[in-house]
Amino acid sequence: MNPIYLDHAATTPMDPEVTKEMLPIFEVYGNPSSIHSFGRKARQLLDQSRRIAASSIHANEKDIVFTSGGTEADNIAMIGTAHANQHKGKHIITTVIEHHATLHTAEYLEKQGFKVTYLPVEENGQIELESFKAALTDETILVSIMAVNNETGVIQPIQEIADIVKDHQAYFHTDAVQAYGLLDLNVNEISIDLLSVSSHKINGPKGIGFLYIREGVLVEALQHGGQQERKRRPGTENVAGIIGFAKAIQIAQQKREERINTYQAYKQSFVETLEQEAINFFVNGEWEKTIPSTINISFPGTNVESLLTNFDLAGIAASSGSACTAGSVEPSHVLSAMYGSENERTTNSIRFSFGLANNQDQIIEAAKRVASIVKRLVK
Repeated sequence: MNPIYLDHAATTPMDPEVTKEMLPIFEVYGNPSSIHSFGRKARQLLDQSRRIAASSIHANEKDIVFTSGGTEADNIAMIGTAHANQHKGKHIITTVIEHHATLHTAEYLEKQGFKVTYLPVEENGQIELESFKAALTDETILVSIMAVNNETGVIQPIQEIADIVKDHQAYFHTDAVQAYGLLDLNVNEISIDLLSVSSHKINGPKGIGFLYIREGVLVEALQHGGQQERKRRPGTENVAGIIGFAKAIQIAQQKREERINTYQAYKQSFVETLEQEAINFFVNGEWEKTIPSTINISFPGTNVESLLTNFDLAGIAASSGSACTAGSVEPSHVLSAMYGSENERTTNSIRFSFGLANNQDQIIEAAKRVASIVKRLVK
């Protein structure tokens, strides 16, 4: 039985072109901060990659800070901005459905004396804009709301959020880890001040990401050391990882429309096959408000642990939500926010996410295996 990977929201396989691009770079061992020829060669490659990253979101290359991934980018954006701007106020707004990289950072800031408002979401998974407007105060210095939810794939109204924040003193940060590569993210048109991205979600290497920081935004460095990344994130850069990331960005930009159409077709086929197999299920979140690559499905009469165990035995790799809590059996905090903590969807829902490792035949076969398991478990 051939295994089928349906957990691209957790991580993606490296594109072969990315691997090919990275291999020669391991021979470029100079430190980008060194002034000799070895260092200059590494610096040239680093600068080229920074331009590619900046171009992908229509930003200035000087505003790109390479990090170890989305979690570090979120931490710098939130803690660094909060500390640097606390003289203007100590209020932060986020949502109850954020990735734990944001939620746990917000909780940390609360312990440091900051006040955090956690916005609720509607049953469709989106925040209610009037509630957001009401939460803004003269003390608000940071708004951190994700572009796309990692468990449901629901897209947040970040354009509308940015428009509201534009004339306020608060900075707007968005965790764009799940959105990057599929949504058109123009930081100037959307008026985003800080934006987090991770390489391994777009078929690049793990351990690398970037944080966009708009010029003029005050951010305090969390680490102290050298002059790298304009003193905003000191430490010798991961040149090979950055080169691989840049290649993945280029491929994602070139193939964006193709991938959108392909993943949308996968999602449609997956659901249609489940329907043909006549099993009982519900899609969590509004279909029209989700990205093409992710779907979160509730299977009444089952539970997450049994589903995932049986899926794995049948060669299906899926998830109960965030990969960072994949070993947890606690109800989904995202689905609890959408439907209520007592709703059975919080403990019987699975996230399926499509990508480079899939083809149409696999999608149909996976849905048939899933349906067979669900039928057996609900008897």
